[in-house]
Amino acid sequence: MHRIARTCVELLKTTRRSGLNLAITASLLCGLMSAQAARLPCRQCATWNIPQVPFRIYGNTYYVGPHGLSSILVTSSAGHVLIDGALPESVPQIVANIRTLGFRIEDVKLIVNSHAHFDHAGGVAELQRLSGARVVVSAWTSEVMTKTGVARNDPQYGVVSPIALVAHVETLSDNETFKVGELAVTAHLTPGHTPGGTSWTWKSCEAGNCLDMVYADSLSPVSADGFKFTGSREYPNAIQDFKKSFSFLRTTPCDILLTPHPEASSLWDRVEARRTHTQLDPTKSDPPASDPMVDSSACRHLADMFEDKLRGRLAEEAAH
Repeated sequence: MHRIARTCVELLKTTRRSGLNLAITASLLCGLMSAQAARLPCRQCATWNIPQVPFRIYGNTYYVGPHGLSSILVTSSAGHVLIDGALPESVPQIVANIRTLGFRIEDVKLIVNSHAHFDHAGGVAELQRLSGARVVVSAWTSEVMTKTGVARNDPQYGVVSPIALVAHVETLSDNETFKVGELAVTAHLTPGHTPGGTSWTWKSCEAGNCLDMVYADSLSPVSADGFKFTGSREYPNAIQDFKKSFSFLRTTPCDILLTPHPEASSLWDRVEARRTHTQLDPTKSDPPASDPMVDSSACRHLADMFEDKLRGRLAEEAAH
């Protein structure tokens, strides 16, 4: 896998100097090679990729991913931001969902990511090719996306499949804000689940009411067999990273919480509550003030949940 990655990087560098069409062809070829070279069996993928009707979450924020993996579109008159690319096979659905809502993939100007696992970044390379958008990620994620497809200091190294390599990415800094027209999204480094985990915040407004939106990266302490978060040689700062990330979730303004796996933030329960209690179709706008989608304590509760899981994981490691 790493030999393929190095070959692709050199090919991409060479073809970019030779012309756009050849570079695009090389990008597609490398994407297929790196995605298929070590794609591990994925029992959950079919379930994750079940189609989902796209819908407005609030204001200019929309859900455009498959049912089991979030992909979030934040729109503006100057272009759009797409958060996460789900699986490689999710791309046609994401593109179709964007179109169903009346938008175009070609108008996506910025693609950002939570963490570089194949179920959240697997479609990024193809989505970049289709849109021509900038891809901006953390420094650790940049290495994965452009060079290796998977990193040795990822706690799930050995069980997580590599992602298709992305031709070009830009590297962000903690708390850096990126703009598309008047739309502004801010990156917050929240490592732990991976060393490059990133959460995103922005504001969405509806009828003059602006809410703080948070796309919080996963902070679940899961790993390949044999990895220990306590004293890991590959990822020695894991526990400190988790604590930093929990602190972010507990202190950031948070009216509507979204997560890479939607069930982690009870998204479908909130969608059903919106439909049941307000008699509103979730594809429509104008939710009432009592919108079940809004919960200013959700980020704190998420931090508590993940911290409990980490505490349990560390106790297991201590017992063995």
